[in-house]
Amino acid sequence: MPDAQYSRQLLIAGLHPSLLEKPVFWFQKRKKEILRARLITPFWQHATIVAEAGLRVKLSEFLRSLHDLGYVRVQTVIHPGEYAQQGGEVYVYPINEHTPWRIDFLGNIIETIEQASPKETKTEISPLQKKFLEQNRLGLLKIGDYVVHADHGIGIFRGMKEKNATLYIAIEYAPATSAPERPDMLFVPQELIKKLTPYVGFRTPRIHRLGTPLWNSLKKKAKEDIIIFAKELLELYAKREIGERTPYAPHADLEESLAASFIHEETPDQAEAARDVLLDMEAERPMDRIVLADVGFGKTEVAVRAAFRAILNNRQVALLCPTTILADQHFETFKERFAAFPVSIERVSRLERRVTQKNILQNMARGTTDIVIGTHRLLSRDVTFQRLGLLIIDEEQRFGVRQKEHIRKLNDTVDVLSLSATPIPRTLHFALSGLRPMSIITTPPKNRIAPKTFVLPFGKQVIKNALEAELERGGQAYFLCNRIGKMPTMRDYIQEMIPNARLSIIHGRMSESQLIKAMHEFREQKSDILLATTIIENGLDISNANTLIVEDSSRIGLAQAHQLRGRIGRSAIQSYAFFLYPSQKLKEKAQRRLDALFDTQYLGAGQDIALRDMEIRGAGNVLGRDQSGRVNHIGMNLYCQMLAEAVATLSPHLPLSHD
Repeated sequence: MPDAQYSRQLLIAGLHPSLLEKPVFWFQKRKKEILRARLITPFWQHATIVAEAGLRVKLSEFLRSLHDLGYVRVQTVIHPGEYAQQGGEVYVYPINEHTPWRIDFLGNIIETIEQASPKETKTEISPLQKKFLEQNRLGLLKIGDYVVHADHGIGIFRGMKEKNATLYIAIEYAPATSAPERPDMLFVPQELIKKLTPYVGFRTPRIHRLGTPLWNSLKKKAKEDIIIFAKELLELYAKREIGERTPYAPHADLEESLAASFIHEETPDQAEAARDVLLDMEAERPMDRIVLADVGFGKTEVAVRAAFRAILNNRQVALLCPTTILADQHFETFKERFAAFPVSIERVSRLERRVTQKNILQNMARGTTDIVIGTHRLLSRDVTFQRLGLLIIDEEQRFGVRQKEHIRKLNDTVDVLSLSATPIPRTLHFALSGLRPMSIITTPPKNRIAPKTFVLPFGKQVIKNALEAELERGGQAYFLCNRIGKMPTMRDYIQEMIPNARLSIIHGRMSESQLIKAMHEFREQKSDILLATTIIENGLDISNANTLIVEDSSRIGLAQAHQLRGRIGRSAIQSYAFFLYPSQKLKEKAQRRLDALFDTQYLGAGQDIALRDMEIRGAGNVLGRDQSGRVNHIGMNLYCQMLAEAVATLSPHLPLSHD
């Protein structure tokens, strides 16, 4: 029981980075210590306030104190970091509490302090449920999420039930017409967990009724379409099996020398991915492998080693990137990695003048250039190679179907290595794994620390605290404002808060040379804060930048937010990502995206992000538009399971992989 001295007090912690990262129980355990520290320590005096019954304080001054702590005024308090006023009542949700509190004022005196009943509550996952779901790879389903039972169709997950020492998963289905007020319930025992998958689709699904033929009819139609699609896939990939080329011979001494110069400690997954690629290159059949890895997990190093083997076998290498910034980053990385070797590396993008581009293209055609790194410019008709051997495509999902077909027409025997940091769901990997080899890097680099992620209302004090804390430790920060017209106002806003900060700005309407100049300034620590649009989503690897602030995260997608978060935390220093949102009520989809972002603040979250954010138009690049309707009817996961079975059945020599 708390002392009487503290039972009438409400401690309210400010939105300072060092406090935001602390869990609620940390504050509760140390409440007495903090209250004592407030008497003697300036930090705690400035970073906290205490509301106490009987305390004499003007209502306006109390509200000002909340504002100075970084709390944002809203109509209805839902999230930590918010407060609202209704007459003499103040509702506040301290970051150090589990629920909102109500503070009643009588004139200039706090009369009562008590917990408020929040208008909206978030469903929490019980430890039992979390452990069970993690063990069974169902993902962290929340109560109310849609789930697919292979035999009974789509229902609503209603949590875990324990009967006679056995765990059951409760699923709600549509009610029978005879009892519309009572939905049907299905209890699935633990041993039948494989029949369940989370529903992943683009639209809200229809909940099925138990015991009707509709679900079996949908599955039958889906299976018929999937078999046709699987045949088309097999024919497509069978054509690629026909091509042959001279195998790439290993050069052990030189390749080991390059590997030894890698400044980071190689992870087991990374080493295995590199071995997979090099073994493919030693075969007679041209390689077509995809390497999937979360942001910052080491895909580029795998590409560097593949490129070196191609060069040692007198072949040219082309590295295709979706953006100029990413091309420039790779250009710098490859130059650094091959500095000790006689390798000719060129960059082709809008950064180079026409005369320079013409000379580079001539060198490529003559074969004097070993590696060329470029954007879509590499797809132009005037680009030719004398002996192109390896094509590396970074962020493959950013290229359209036509562009990929153009790439493959360059040469039937060119090896293709695709890199992606925004993975499709794991079930789809296995559905296609027999057709297209995949290497997955899931182990984070050694000493890598996951960014602390905060989802908060937009507030001046939050931004000021975050930027000052980063600059005080000698670091740099990204500030994302995705509306170019608003950037000058935001620049002045930041400059007014932190007058001594050096700001750089980049956005898509700047010239290529201006973009790269600003990026190099930031990389060389000539600027402290980079004010940017989502143009920074790919291609930045700056270990000194460890704070990200997104001005309005309700406007960006979940996978994109995860990519942005990957711009920080690329060293052993703790990093901080602040995803801010307007103080007015969020739309449901935006709220779910931000909740998912907060739930996945751990290293290697890309797979879980993909499952939470899977959009059917994204799958359409792989599956085709005509398949998206079937995906909606039965869910992505079940669709992929059925596709894997169809591929294995139609092509017996392909192994059926299980997730």
